[in-house]
Amino acid sequence: MKKLIEIKDLTKEFNGNIVLKGISLDIYENEFVTLLGPSGCGKTTTLRILGGFEDATSGTILFDNQNLLEIPSYRRPTNTVFQHYALFPHMDVYDNVAYGLRIRNHISVSKRLKNFFKGKNKESFPSKKEIEKDIKEKVSKLISLVGLDGYEHRDISKLSGGQQQRVAIARALVNKPKVLLLDESLGALDLKLRQEMEYELKKIQRNLGITFIFVTHDQEEALTMSDKVVVMNNGEIQQVGTPIDVYNEPANRFVANFIGKSNIIDGIMHEDLLCEFDDKKFVCVDKGFKKDENVDIVIRPEDIDIVDKEKGFFTGVVISSIFKGVHYEIHVQTQKRDFLIHTTDYHGVSEEVGLTWTPDDIHIMEKMEW
Repeated sequence: MKKLIEIKDLTKEFNGNIVLKGISLDIYENEFVTLLGPSGCGKTTTLRILGGFEDATSGTILFDNQNLLEIPSYRRPTNTVFQHYALFPHMDVYDNVAYGLRIRNHISVSKRLKNFFKGKNKESFPSKKEIEKDIKEKVSKLISLVGLDGYEHRDISKLSGGQQQRVAIARALVNKPKVLLLDESLGALDLKLRQEMEYELKKIQRNLGITFIFVTHDQEEALTMSDKVVVMNNGEIQQVGTPIDVYNEPANRFVANFIGKSNIIDGIMHEDLLCEFDDKKFVCVDKGFKKDENVDIVIRPEDIDIVDKEKGFFTGVVISSIFKGVHYEIHVQTQKRDFLIHTTDYHGVSEEVGLTWTPDDIHIMEKMEW
């Protein structure tokens, strides 16, 4: 896959506050990349620098080996869908989507007219009818792509939030950007519609075959849509990987806490494939740590099995059992700690149980210094 964007040592400072601390990232053609992290982590600032809405303090961004930071925002091969869409309320769906094409055609014709009168070219000009025909073909194709056939002349105010978002996406794509930037663009939708649009966005991206860079603080959005997840915190990149990688193999305590729910335990890595926590030793699958190194250990809630108390590594008492629709969220208090477990089996409060897991379920991380 061809590298499209190369971010190198990018920094951004606002009034003495360092928002980006020298981040570096490679983005490839046709990727769906999500910048994920809490508010204030630097993800939106990164997107705004890519789109030309903010200047970088230092660093470079190469786009097809050109310095993107030297290109004015209106000439960059990017377009942006904002959180609140910024649609024109006085235009219908068709005219909203066609707006960018009409502006581009107007600029193009103006330049060609200037060149014509300067004697630089003698090319013929398409008629207004030909221009509108070309616009109609492109707009109709995009309206169909985003699933709004039949809505061409609908007032924007008569559309649902999800439909407005589709119009915003179509409008952003009509001039064929190489990269679409999406800034928290599902945040204004209710939960059910947001989940539907997660699949729609990924479908649109695959059909178009262009790069999407999506900003969100919602882990579910990131895991559902992304080819690559970039987890950020405090102006730094904590981990880059596939959704499966960052969920199953978090790089540190922050990622483990931010991506899903976790049992994070202070432990010791005695040697390759052997760790200890809560005064017991366990076989694991990790290696490469120092002998007797202090580590953070992660066991995901869905990887813990509740068994008869005689068969568990630890014995505990159920102190909370809540039905979540697809599973029960259960807290079990052992002698040392409170374990969080997700299971499809019901266990009542005060029940004595045992807890087990396999070596594959234990993930070892370097201890994170705060």
